[in-house]
Amino acid sequence: MEKKNGSSPGLLGVISEHADRIDMSLMALGTAGCIANGSSMALIMFALSRMMNGYASTTSITLADINQYAITYMYLAIIVGSEGFCWGHSAERQSSRIRIKYLKAILRQEIGYFDKTLEASRVVTNISTDISINIQGVISEKIPGFITYLWMFMTTELTAMYLCWRLAIVALPAMFLLILPGVVYGNLLAKNEEKLQEAYGVAGGIAEQAFSSIKTVHSYVGEERMMRRFSTALHPTLILGIKQGLLKGIVFSSFGILFAVFALVSWYGGVLVIEKGVKGGDILSAGICVLYGGFGLGASLMNIKHFAEAKISAALISEIINRVPPIDSTDKQGKTISIVKGALEFKDIDFAYPSRPETLVLKKFNLKVNACQTIGLVGQSGSGKSTVVNLLERFYDPIEGEILLDGINIKLLQLKWLRSQMGLVSQEPILFATSIRENILFGKEGATSEEIVEAAKKANAHNFIMQLPNGYDTLVGELGTQMSGGQKQRISIARALLREPKILLLDEATSSLDSHSEKAVQEALTCASVGRTTIVIAHYLSTIRHADLIVVIKSGEVIESGSHEQLIQNPSGSYSIMVHVMNTQIKTKTLASPSSNFTEKEEKIDEKKLTRSDLVTNQRSDEEYSRPSWRHLMEMTTPDWKSTLTGTIGALINGSVQPLVACFQAAMLSIFFLNNHDEIRSQTITLCFVFLTISVSSIIASMIQHYYFGVMGENLTNKIRSSIFEKIMSFEIEWFDQEENNTGALCSRLSTDTLMVRNLVADRLAFFAQSISAAILAIIWGLLLSWRLALVAICLQLFTVGSFYLKLVMTREMSKKIADARDKSSGIASEAVSNHRIITAYYSHEQVMRLYEDTQKGPKKESQKQPVYAGMALFTRQFLTIVNIAVLYWYGGKLLYKGEITYKNLFQTFYIVVTAGILIAETGSMIGDLSVGTNALKSIFKILKRDSKMDVGPLENHVLNLKKINGKIELREVEFVYMIRPTKVVLNGLNLKIEAGEVAVLVGISGSGKSTILGMIQRFYDPIMGSVEVDGVDIRRYNPRALRSFIAWVSQEPTLFAGTVKENIAYGKENATEAEIIQAASLANIHEFISSMKDGYDTVCGERGVQLSGGQKQRIAIARAILKNPAILLLDEATSALDVKSESIVQDALEKTMVGRTCVMTAHRLSTISRWNKIVVIDNGSVVEEGSHDDLLDKGENGAYFSLFSLQQQSFISNRESPS
Repeated sequence: MEKKNGSSPGLLGVISEHADRIDMSLMALGTAGCIANGSSMALIMFALSRMMNGYASTTSITLADINQYAITYMYLAIIVGSEGFCWGHSAERQSSRIRIKYLKAILRQEIGYFDKTLEASRVVTNISTDISINIQGVISEKIPGFITYLWMFMTTELTAMYLCWRLAIVALPAMFLLILPGVVYGNLLAKNEEKLQEAYGVAGGIAEQAFSSIKTVHSYVGEERMMRRFSTALHPTLILGIKQGLLKGIVFSSFGILFAVFALVSWYGGVLVIEKGVKGGDILSAGICVLYGGFGLGASLMNIKHFAEAKISAALISEIINRVPPIDSTDKQGKTISIVKGALEFKDIDFAYPSRPETLVLKKFNLKVNACQTIGLVGQSGSGKSTVVNLLERFYDPIEGEILLDGINIKLLQLKWLRSQMGLVSQEPILFATSIRENILFGKEGATSEEIVEAAKKANAHNFIMQLPNGYDTLVGELGTQMSGGQKQRISIARALLREPKILLLDEATSSLDSHSEKAVQEALTCASVGRTTIVIAHYLSTIRHADLIVVIKSGEVIESGSHEQLIQNPSGSYSIMVHVMNTQIKTKTLASPSSNFTEKEEKIDEKKLTRSDLVTNQRSDEEYSRPSWRHLMEMTTPDWKSTLTGTIGALINGSVQPLVACFQAAMLSIFFLNNHDEIRSQTITLCFVFLTISVSSIIASMIQHYYFGVMGENLTNKIRSSIFEKIMSFEIEWFDQEENNTGALCSRLSTDTLMVRNLVADRLAFFAQSISAAILAIIWGLLLSWRLALVAICLQLFTVGSFYLKLVMTREMSKKIADARDKSSGIASEAVSNHRIITAYYSHEQVMRLYEDTQKGPKKESQKQPVYAGMALFTRQFLTIVNIAVLYWYGGKLLYKGEITYKNLFQTFYIVVTAGILIAETGSMIGDLSVGTNALKSIFKILKRDSKMDVGPLENHVLNLKKINGKIELREVEFVYMIRPTKVVLNGLNLKIEAGEVAVLVGISGSGKSTILGMIQRFYDPIMGSVEVDGVDIRRYNPRALRSFIAWVSQEPTLFAGTVKENIAYGKENATEAEIIQAASLANIHEFISSMKDGYDTVCGERGVQLSGGQKQRIAIARAILKNPAILLLDEATSALDVKSESIVQDALEKTMVGRTCVMTAHRLSTISRWNKIVVIDNGSVVEEGSHDDLLDKGENGAYFSLFSLQQQSFISNRESPS
């Protein structure tokens, strides 16, 4: 049973849980800065009250008073500077720690949790959005903002009480009108935000599937279907986002209530002046304190929405971090065995996968394996063979029964120790997007270079590795895409052999290898099996012929067991029938000994250097792609021009409110100092109505601004996401091969970068428009009232603007480095989930975490600089604001004494320019957001402005209206390299001609270029020289998607999507009927199995088809190809994952499907291809032989095909002989 962890901690719980003493100290210092910052407005208003009363009286404030206030503000500004530095630094430290803990917790979870709960896209979103944006953003900005504004509320209200307690008491109750919108907004937003994250989780999952399976998507012309699915999944996020904008508009408009409160303050202030003789400066300062106190209260409550978002994110993260899995890989408890013999026993095992609990995979399964025995498990696909390995590795625990190792229940053994005793090679080789060396090292951490090389030699991988440009340091690409199937398998075997395990688990370990490699690797595995227990799962019975015990499994039960000799004694037994079927596939022709000139030669690689002119791309540089185009961005908002225009008008009106209020506040001050009480009463009432009008206008304008910018922002986000997804779907495969374009990075761009751009355009630019409106109006008005004082203010503001521009320059490159590094870390996180099974088997958690932490070092160093700049910016903002006030105070007094300005104009100009200055400083503080948003914009336009190489050239150069092809294929003098390894020539002057309706079989050693040819025919890649032609036309003149619509491809490693079985088969033909789907499944020998499942064709396959066995996935992929009814059929080891019986049935179905169409297939099992008349031998990227099976064999021992075939047949014949 899974342990219950109670309720997940909230945001404060996450902070207290992941903050150390240094973080606590930093946050304490930051809090002191927040308190100082929040106190600054109260201190300013207190000083201004003295100033106003002084100027209005006969005794003015002295220069010493001014200096004293200025020095006090200097000290205050220094303390305030600690706010940004301390909180930002602590936020980066904590978020980095949380990211690492989260990924560690992910890797800790049992396999079943991933089968039914967690997807790779969700992990990337959690890291890039929930931690990096929501939690880190709240700690670095929102919590200090909340403290600052809350303290501002308290200090300004206390100052108001001190200056004029009667006024403060009257105004204070009205302030609490601001609490209701904030609280209600926070609750509504929390629910809305949770729905929004869930909604995007669906869309993100679709994107992750599409990017990680891009070859299958392209091959089956599924781009538009994926785009429709993605757009449909995005629609709920649009509705929820617009709703969020409406809520935001309501709460921000509530700030307009403050001006109505000031109308009340003004009216009552007039009463106090007339009846109580209170000084005008105290009343106005107290009134403004009330106003700013209300603003502080409202602004602090605004953070509730961010707290709500962060609370949801914290709950999601904490749920994983605190979850204790039922099979806990970190559990140190349990026994260990000092000397492991390797005896295994399965007793009465019942088991069903968590995702399909109603279907028993193993039923009362019993199996006993003696120490150091080699056991062969055989049976049809889906019979439960791989499940035996899964249970032995404790990926899952049985429902009933027990598994014993040397007589001890494996549940009682320490899990890490148990897995360290086993070496697993799975049917689908899994590699990580790092170097070959690192991939082999996953088998044994800390292994020496000599040990790595020795393991690679045993796996027959050393030679091909050394021929690569970077040898063992060559990057294999995401999921090993830069290696052939055989190369990946050999690296996986080297990883297992490096471990020197006591128990060796081989799940179709050599299914992807050619005959030469298989023989060498099989010999290595046979030697490796000596002295250790070995469990071999095999479809090709020759590989387990000499096993000590062969176990036949059917429907989860052992139906036969014994040695080969014992089992074939029963002619009606399942094993005998399988052997008979396989024997009939082998043509028993006596051959001479194979020549060593082919079988033993190294996989030599042409290291011919290619010049830049050879690698013709005709593409613009990445630098040009990444230049952010504001014009293009604005064009994307054109469909929403009405919303943009309306929102901008609202922002401009909203911006003009501040200078107007400042002007009328100063006017109110001059009224308070009038001697005529009737004039005071009359003019006060007039200004009260002005403030009420401003209040109503502000409420309406703010609602319009935030709602319509919200609508525009959500539509823009939706459009950018759709456009990015559509653009990525159009890119050639070569683009996806590049390291920076891994699945995790692309998902992160879709999730995070688009949100940053949305915030930049919809939120920040709206505020900029508001600030520009205020600044322009303030400057014009100030110049009209007192041009001298206004010019001084403008000059001072230039220093403020310059300081923030300097910050932008300093942080721009830093933000880009952080974004690039986090793309890499997202890729590793995504791979960690996708490859969780192999990480668990090899207990490679620490190696993965080391790779992840290495990617964190870069952003951590850069991110730690950001708080320094943030602190400097905050210090500059506060310091220059105070300097402005001090200078204007001094210069205004000088002008007043000289008679160059009136008392009223002095304070009107002073208030207007000071208010505008504060607003400019506030705007400048958003420079960091502008820098981050600009880098996100670059990342987005790097994609949007890029043209696919597959579509280069004008439309008239394409053959249009492609309605039918005959299927004639010709490759002429084709030379090709993968651009990530431009010095390794994969195809070298290759010539190949296949007539329409002909079946051509490509054979050769692993890495010779067979799969590359299939990719070239589908135009996954273009040759650097020569041409690929279909029906006599260079395929570069065809529209790639039109060409692929006539081609069906079944890859060596079948790719399924996380939908139902029906949806996966129907991917072969849009709008296929149920009858067509069933017919295709029947031909692929999968219909019976599908129908036996509870949900039949509606059974969910799981992410990448994880809920199905390798053979089941392969048959569904074949059914998908059959359904497409193509003119050209490409089969890349299409039956390698099938058992003998299924292979025979499917092979017959494929032969029927091949009639009347061109078929190109690759094969390692030469026994299955002897019937075809065109067999092409590929070696080092060139055709060395072609002809029929008999013609090629007639060439004798000097023939390449003869060497391959005789080697394979000798292996089979030797396996038929009884062991000595």
